[in-house]
Amino acid sequence: MSAEAILEVIRRRRSVRHFRPDPVDRETVDRLLDAARWAPSAGNLQPWFFYVVTDARLKRELAAAALRQGFVAEAPVCIVVCAEPERSARIYGTRGRALYCLQDTAAAVQNILLAAQALGLGACWVGAFDEERVCACLDLPATLRPVALIPLGYPARETEPRPGRRELKEIVVYR
Repeated sequence: MSAEAILEVIRRRRSVRHFRPDPVDRETVDRLLDAARWAPSAGNLQPWFFYVVTDARLKRELAAAALRQGFVAEAPVCIVVCAEPERSARIYGTRGRALYCLQDTAAAVQNILLAAQALGLGACWVGAFDEERVCACLDLPATLRPVALIPLGYPARETEPRPGRRELKEIVVYR
């Protein structure tokens, strides 16, 4: 894949909230998760864990926990990305527990989103949710912290880019 093709995948990525009911096969989901595990992580500790949710009842519970964002339940798949803070803390202490594990899982989420775009899927990064309700819904061990929900599937329609991307001159300083 050329550099331009990679940059085009990045530019075309959108938050998709409307999905066709078509299932996403396990091989495709595994490709997304494989992309996630190649994300960078502090000390190569890889402090992440993924729950793949296809059960309709559990997706409804996740949607309710996500401030009633119904599209979470409508997506054929919802990947719950969790951090394992103590894995990062073993080497990096408080900073690993409070920051690095979150940065690392965020990188894994971005890899999933870009891989989904490249594979013709739509996805959305959902961070607005009640952590305790998500933990209870999935019976997560106390060692894991849910960081993101990623509802995904085949887009029901083309999503246009949101207007107003800030120009580089507004956000970059060279020194």
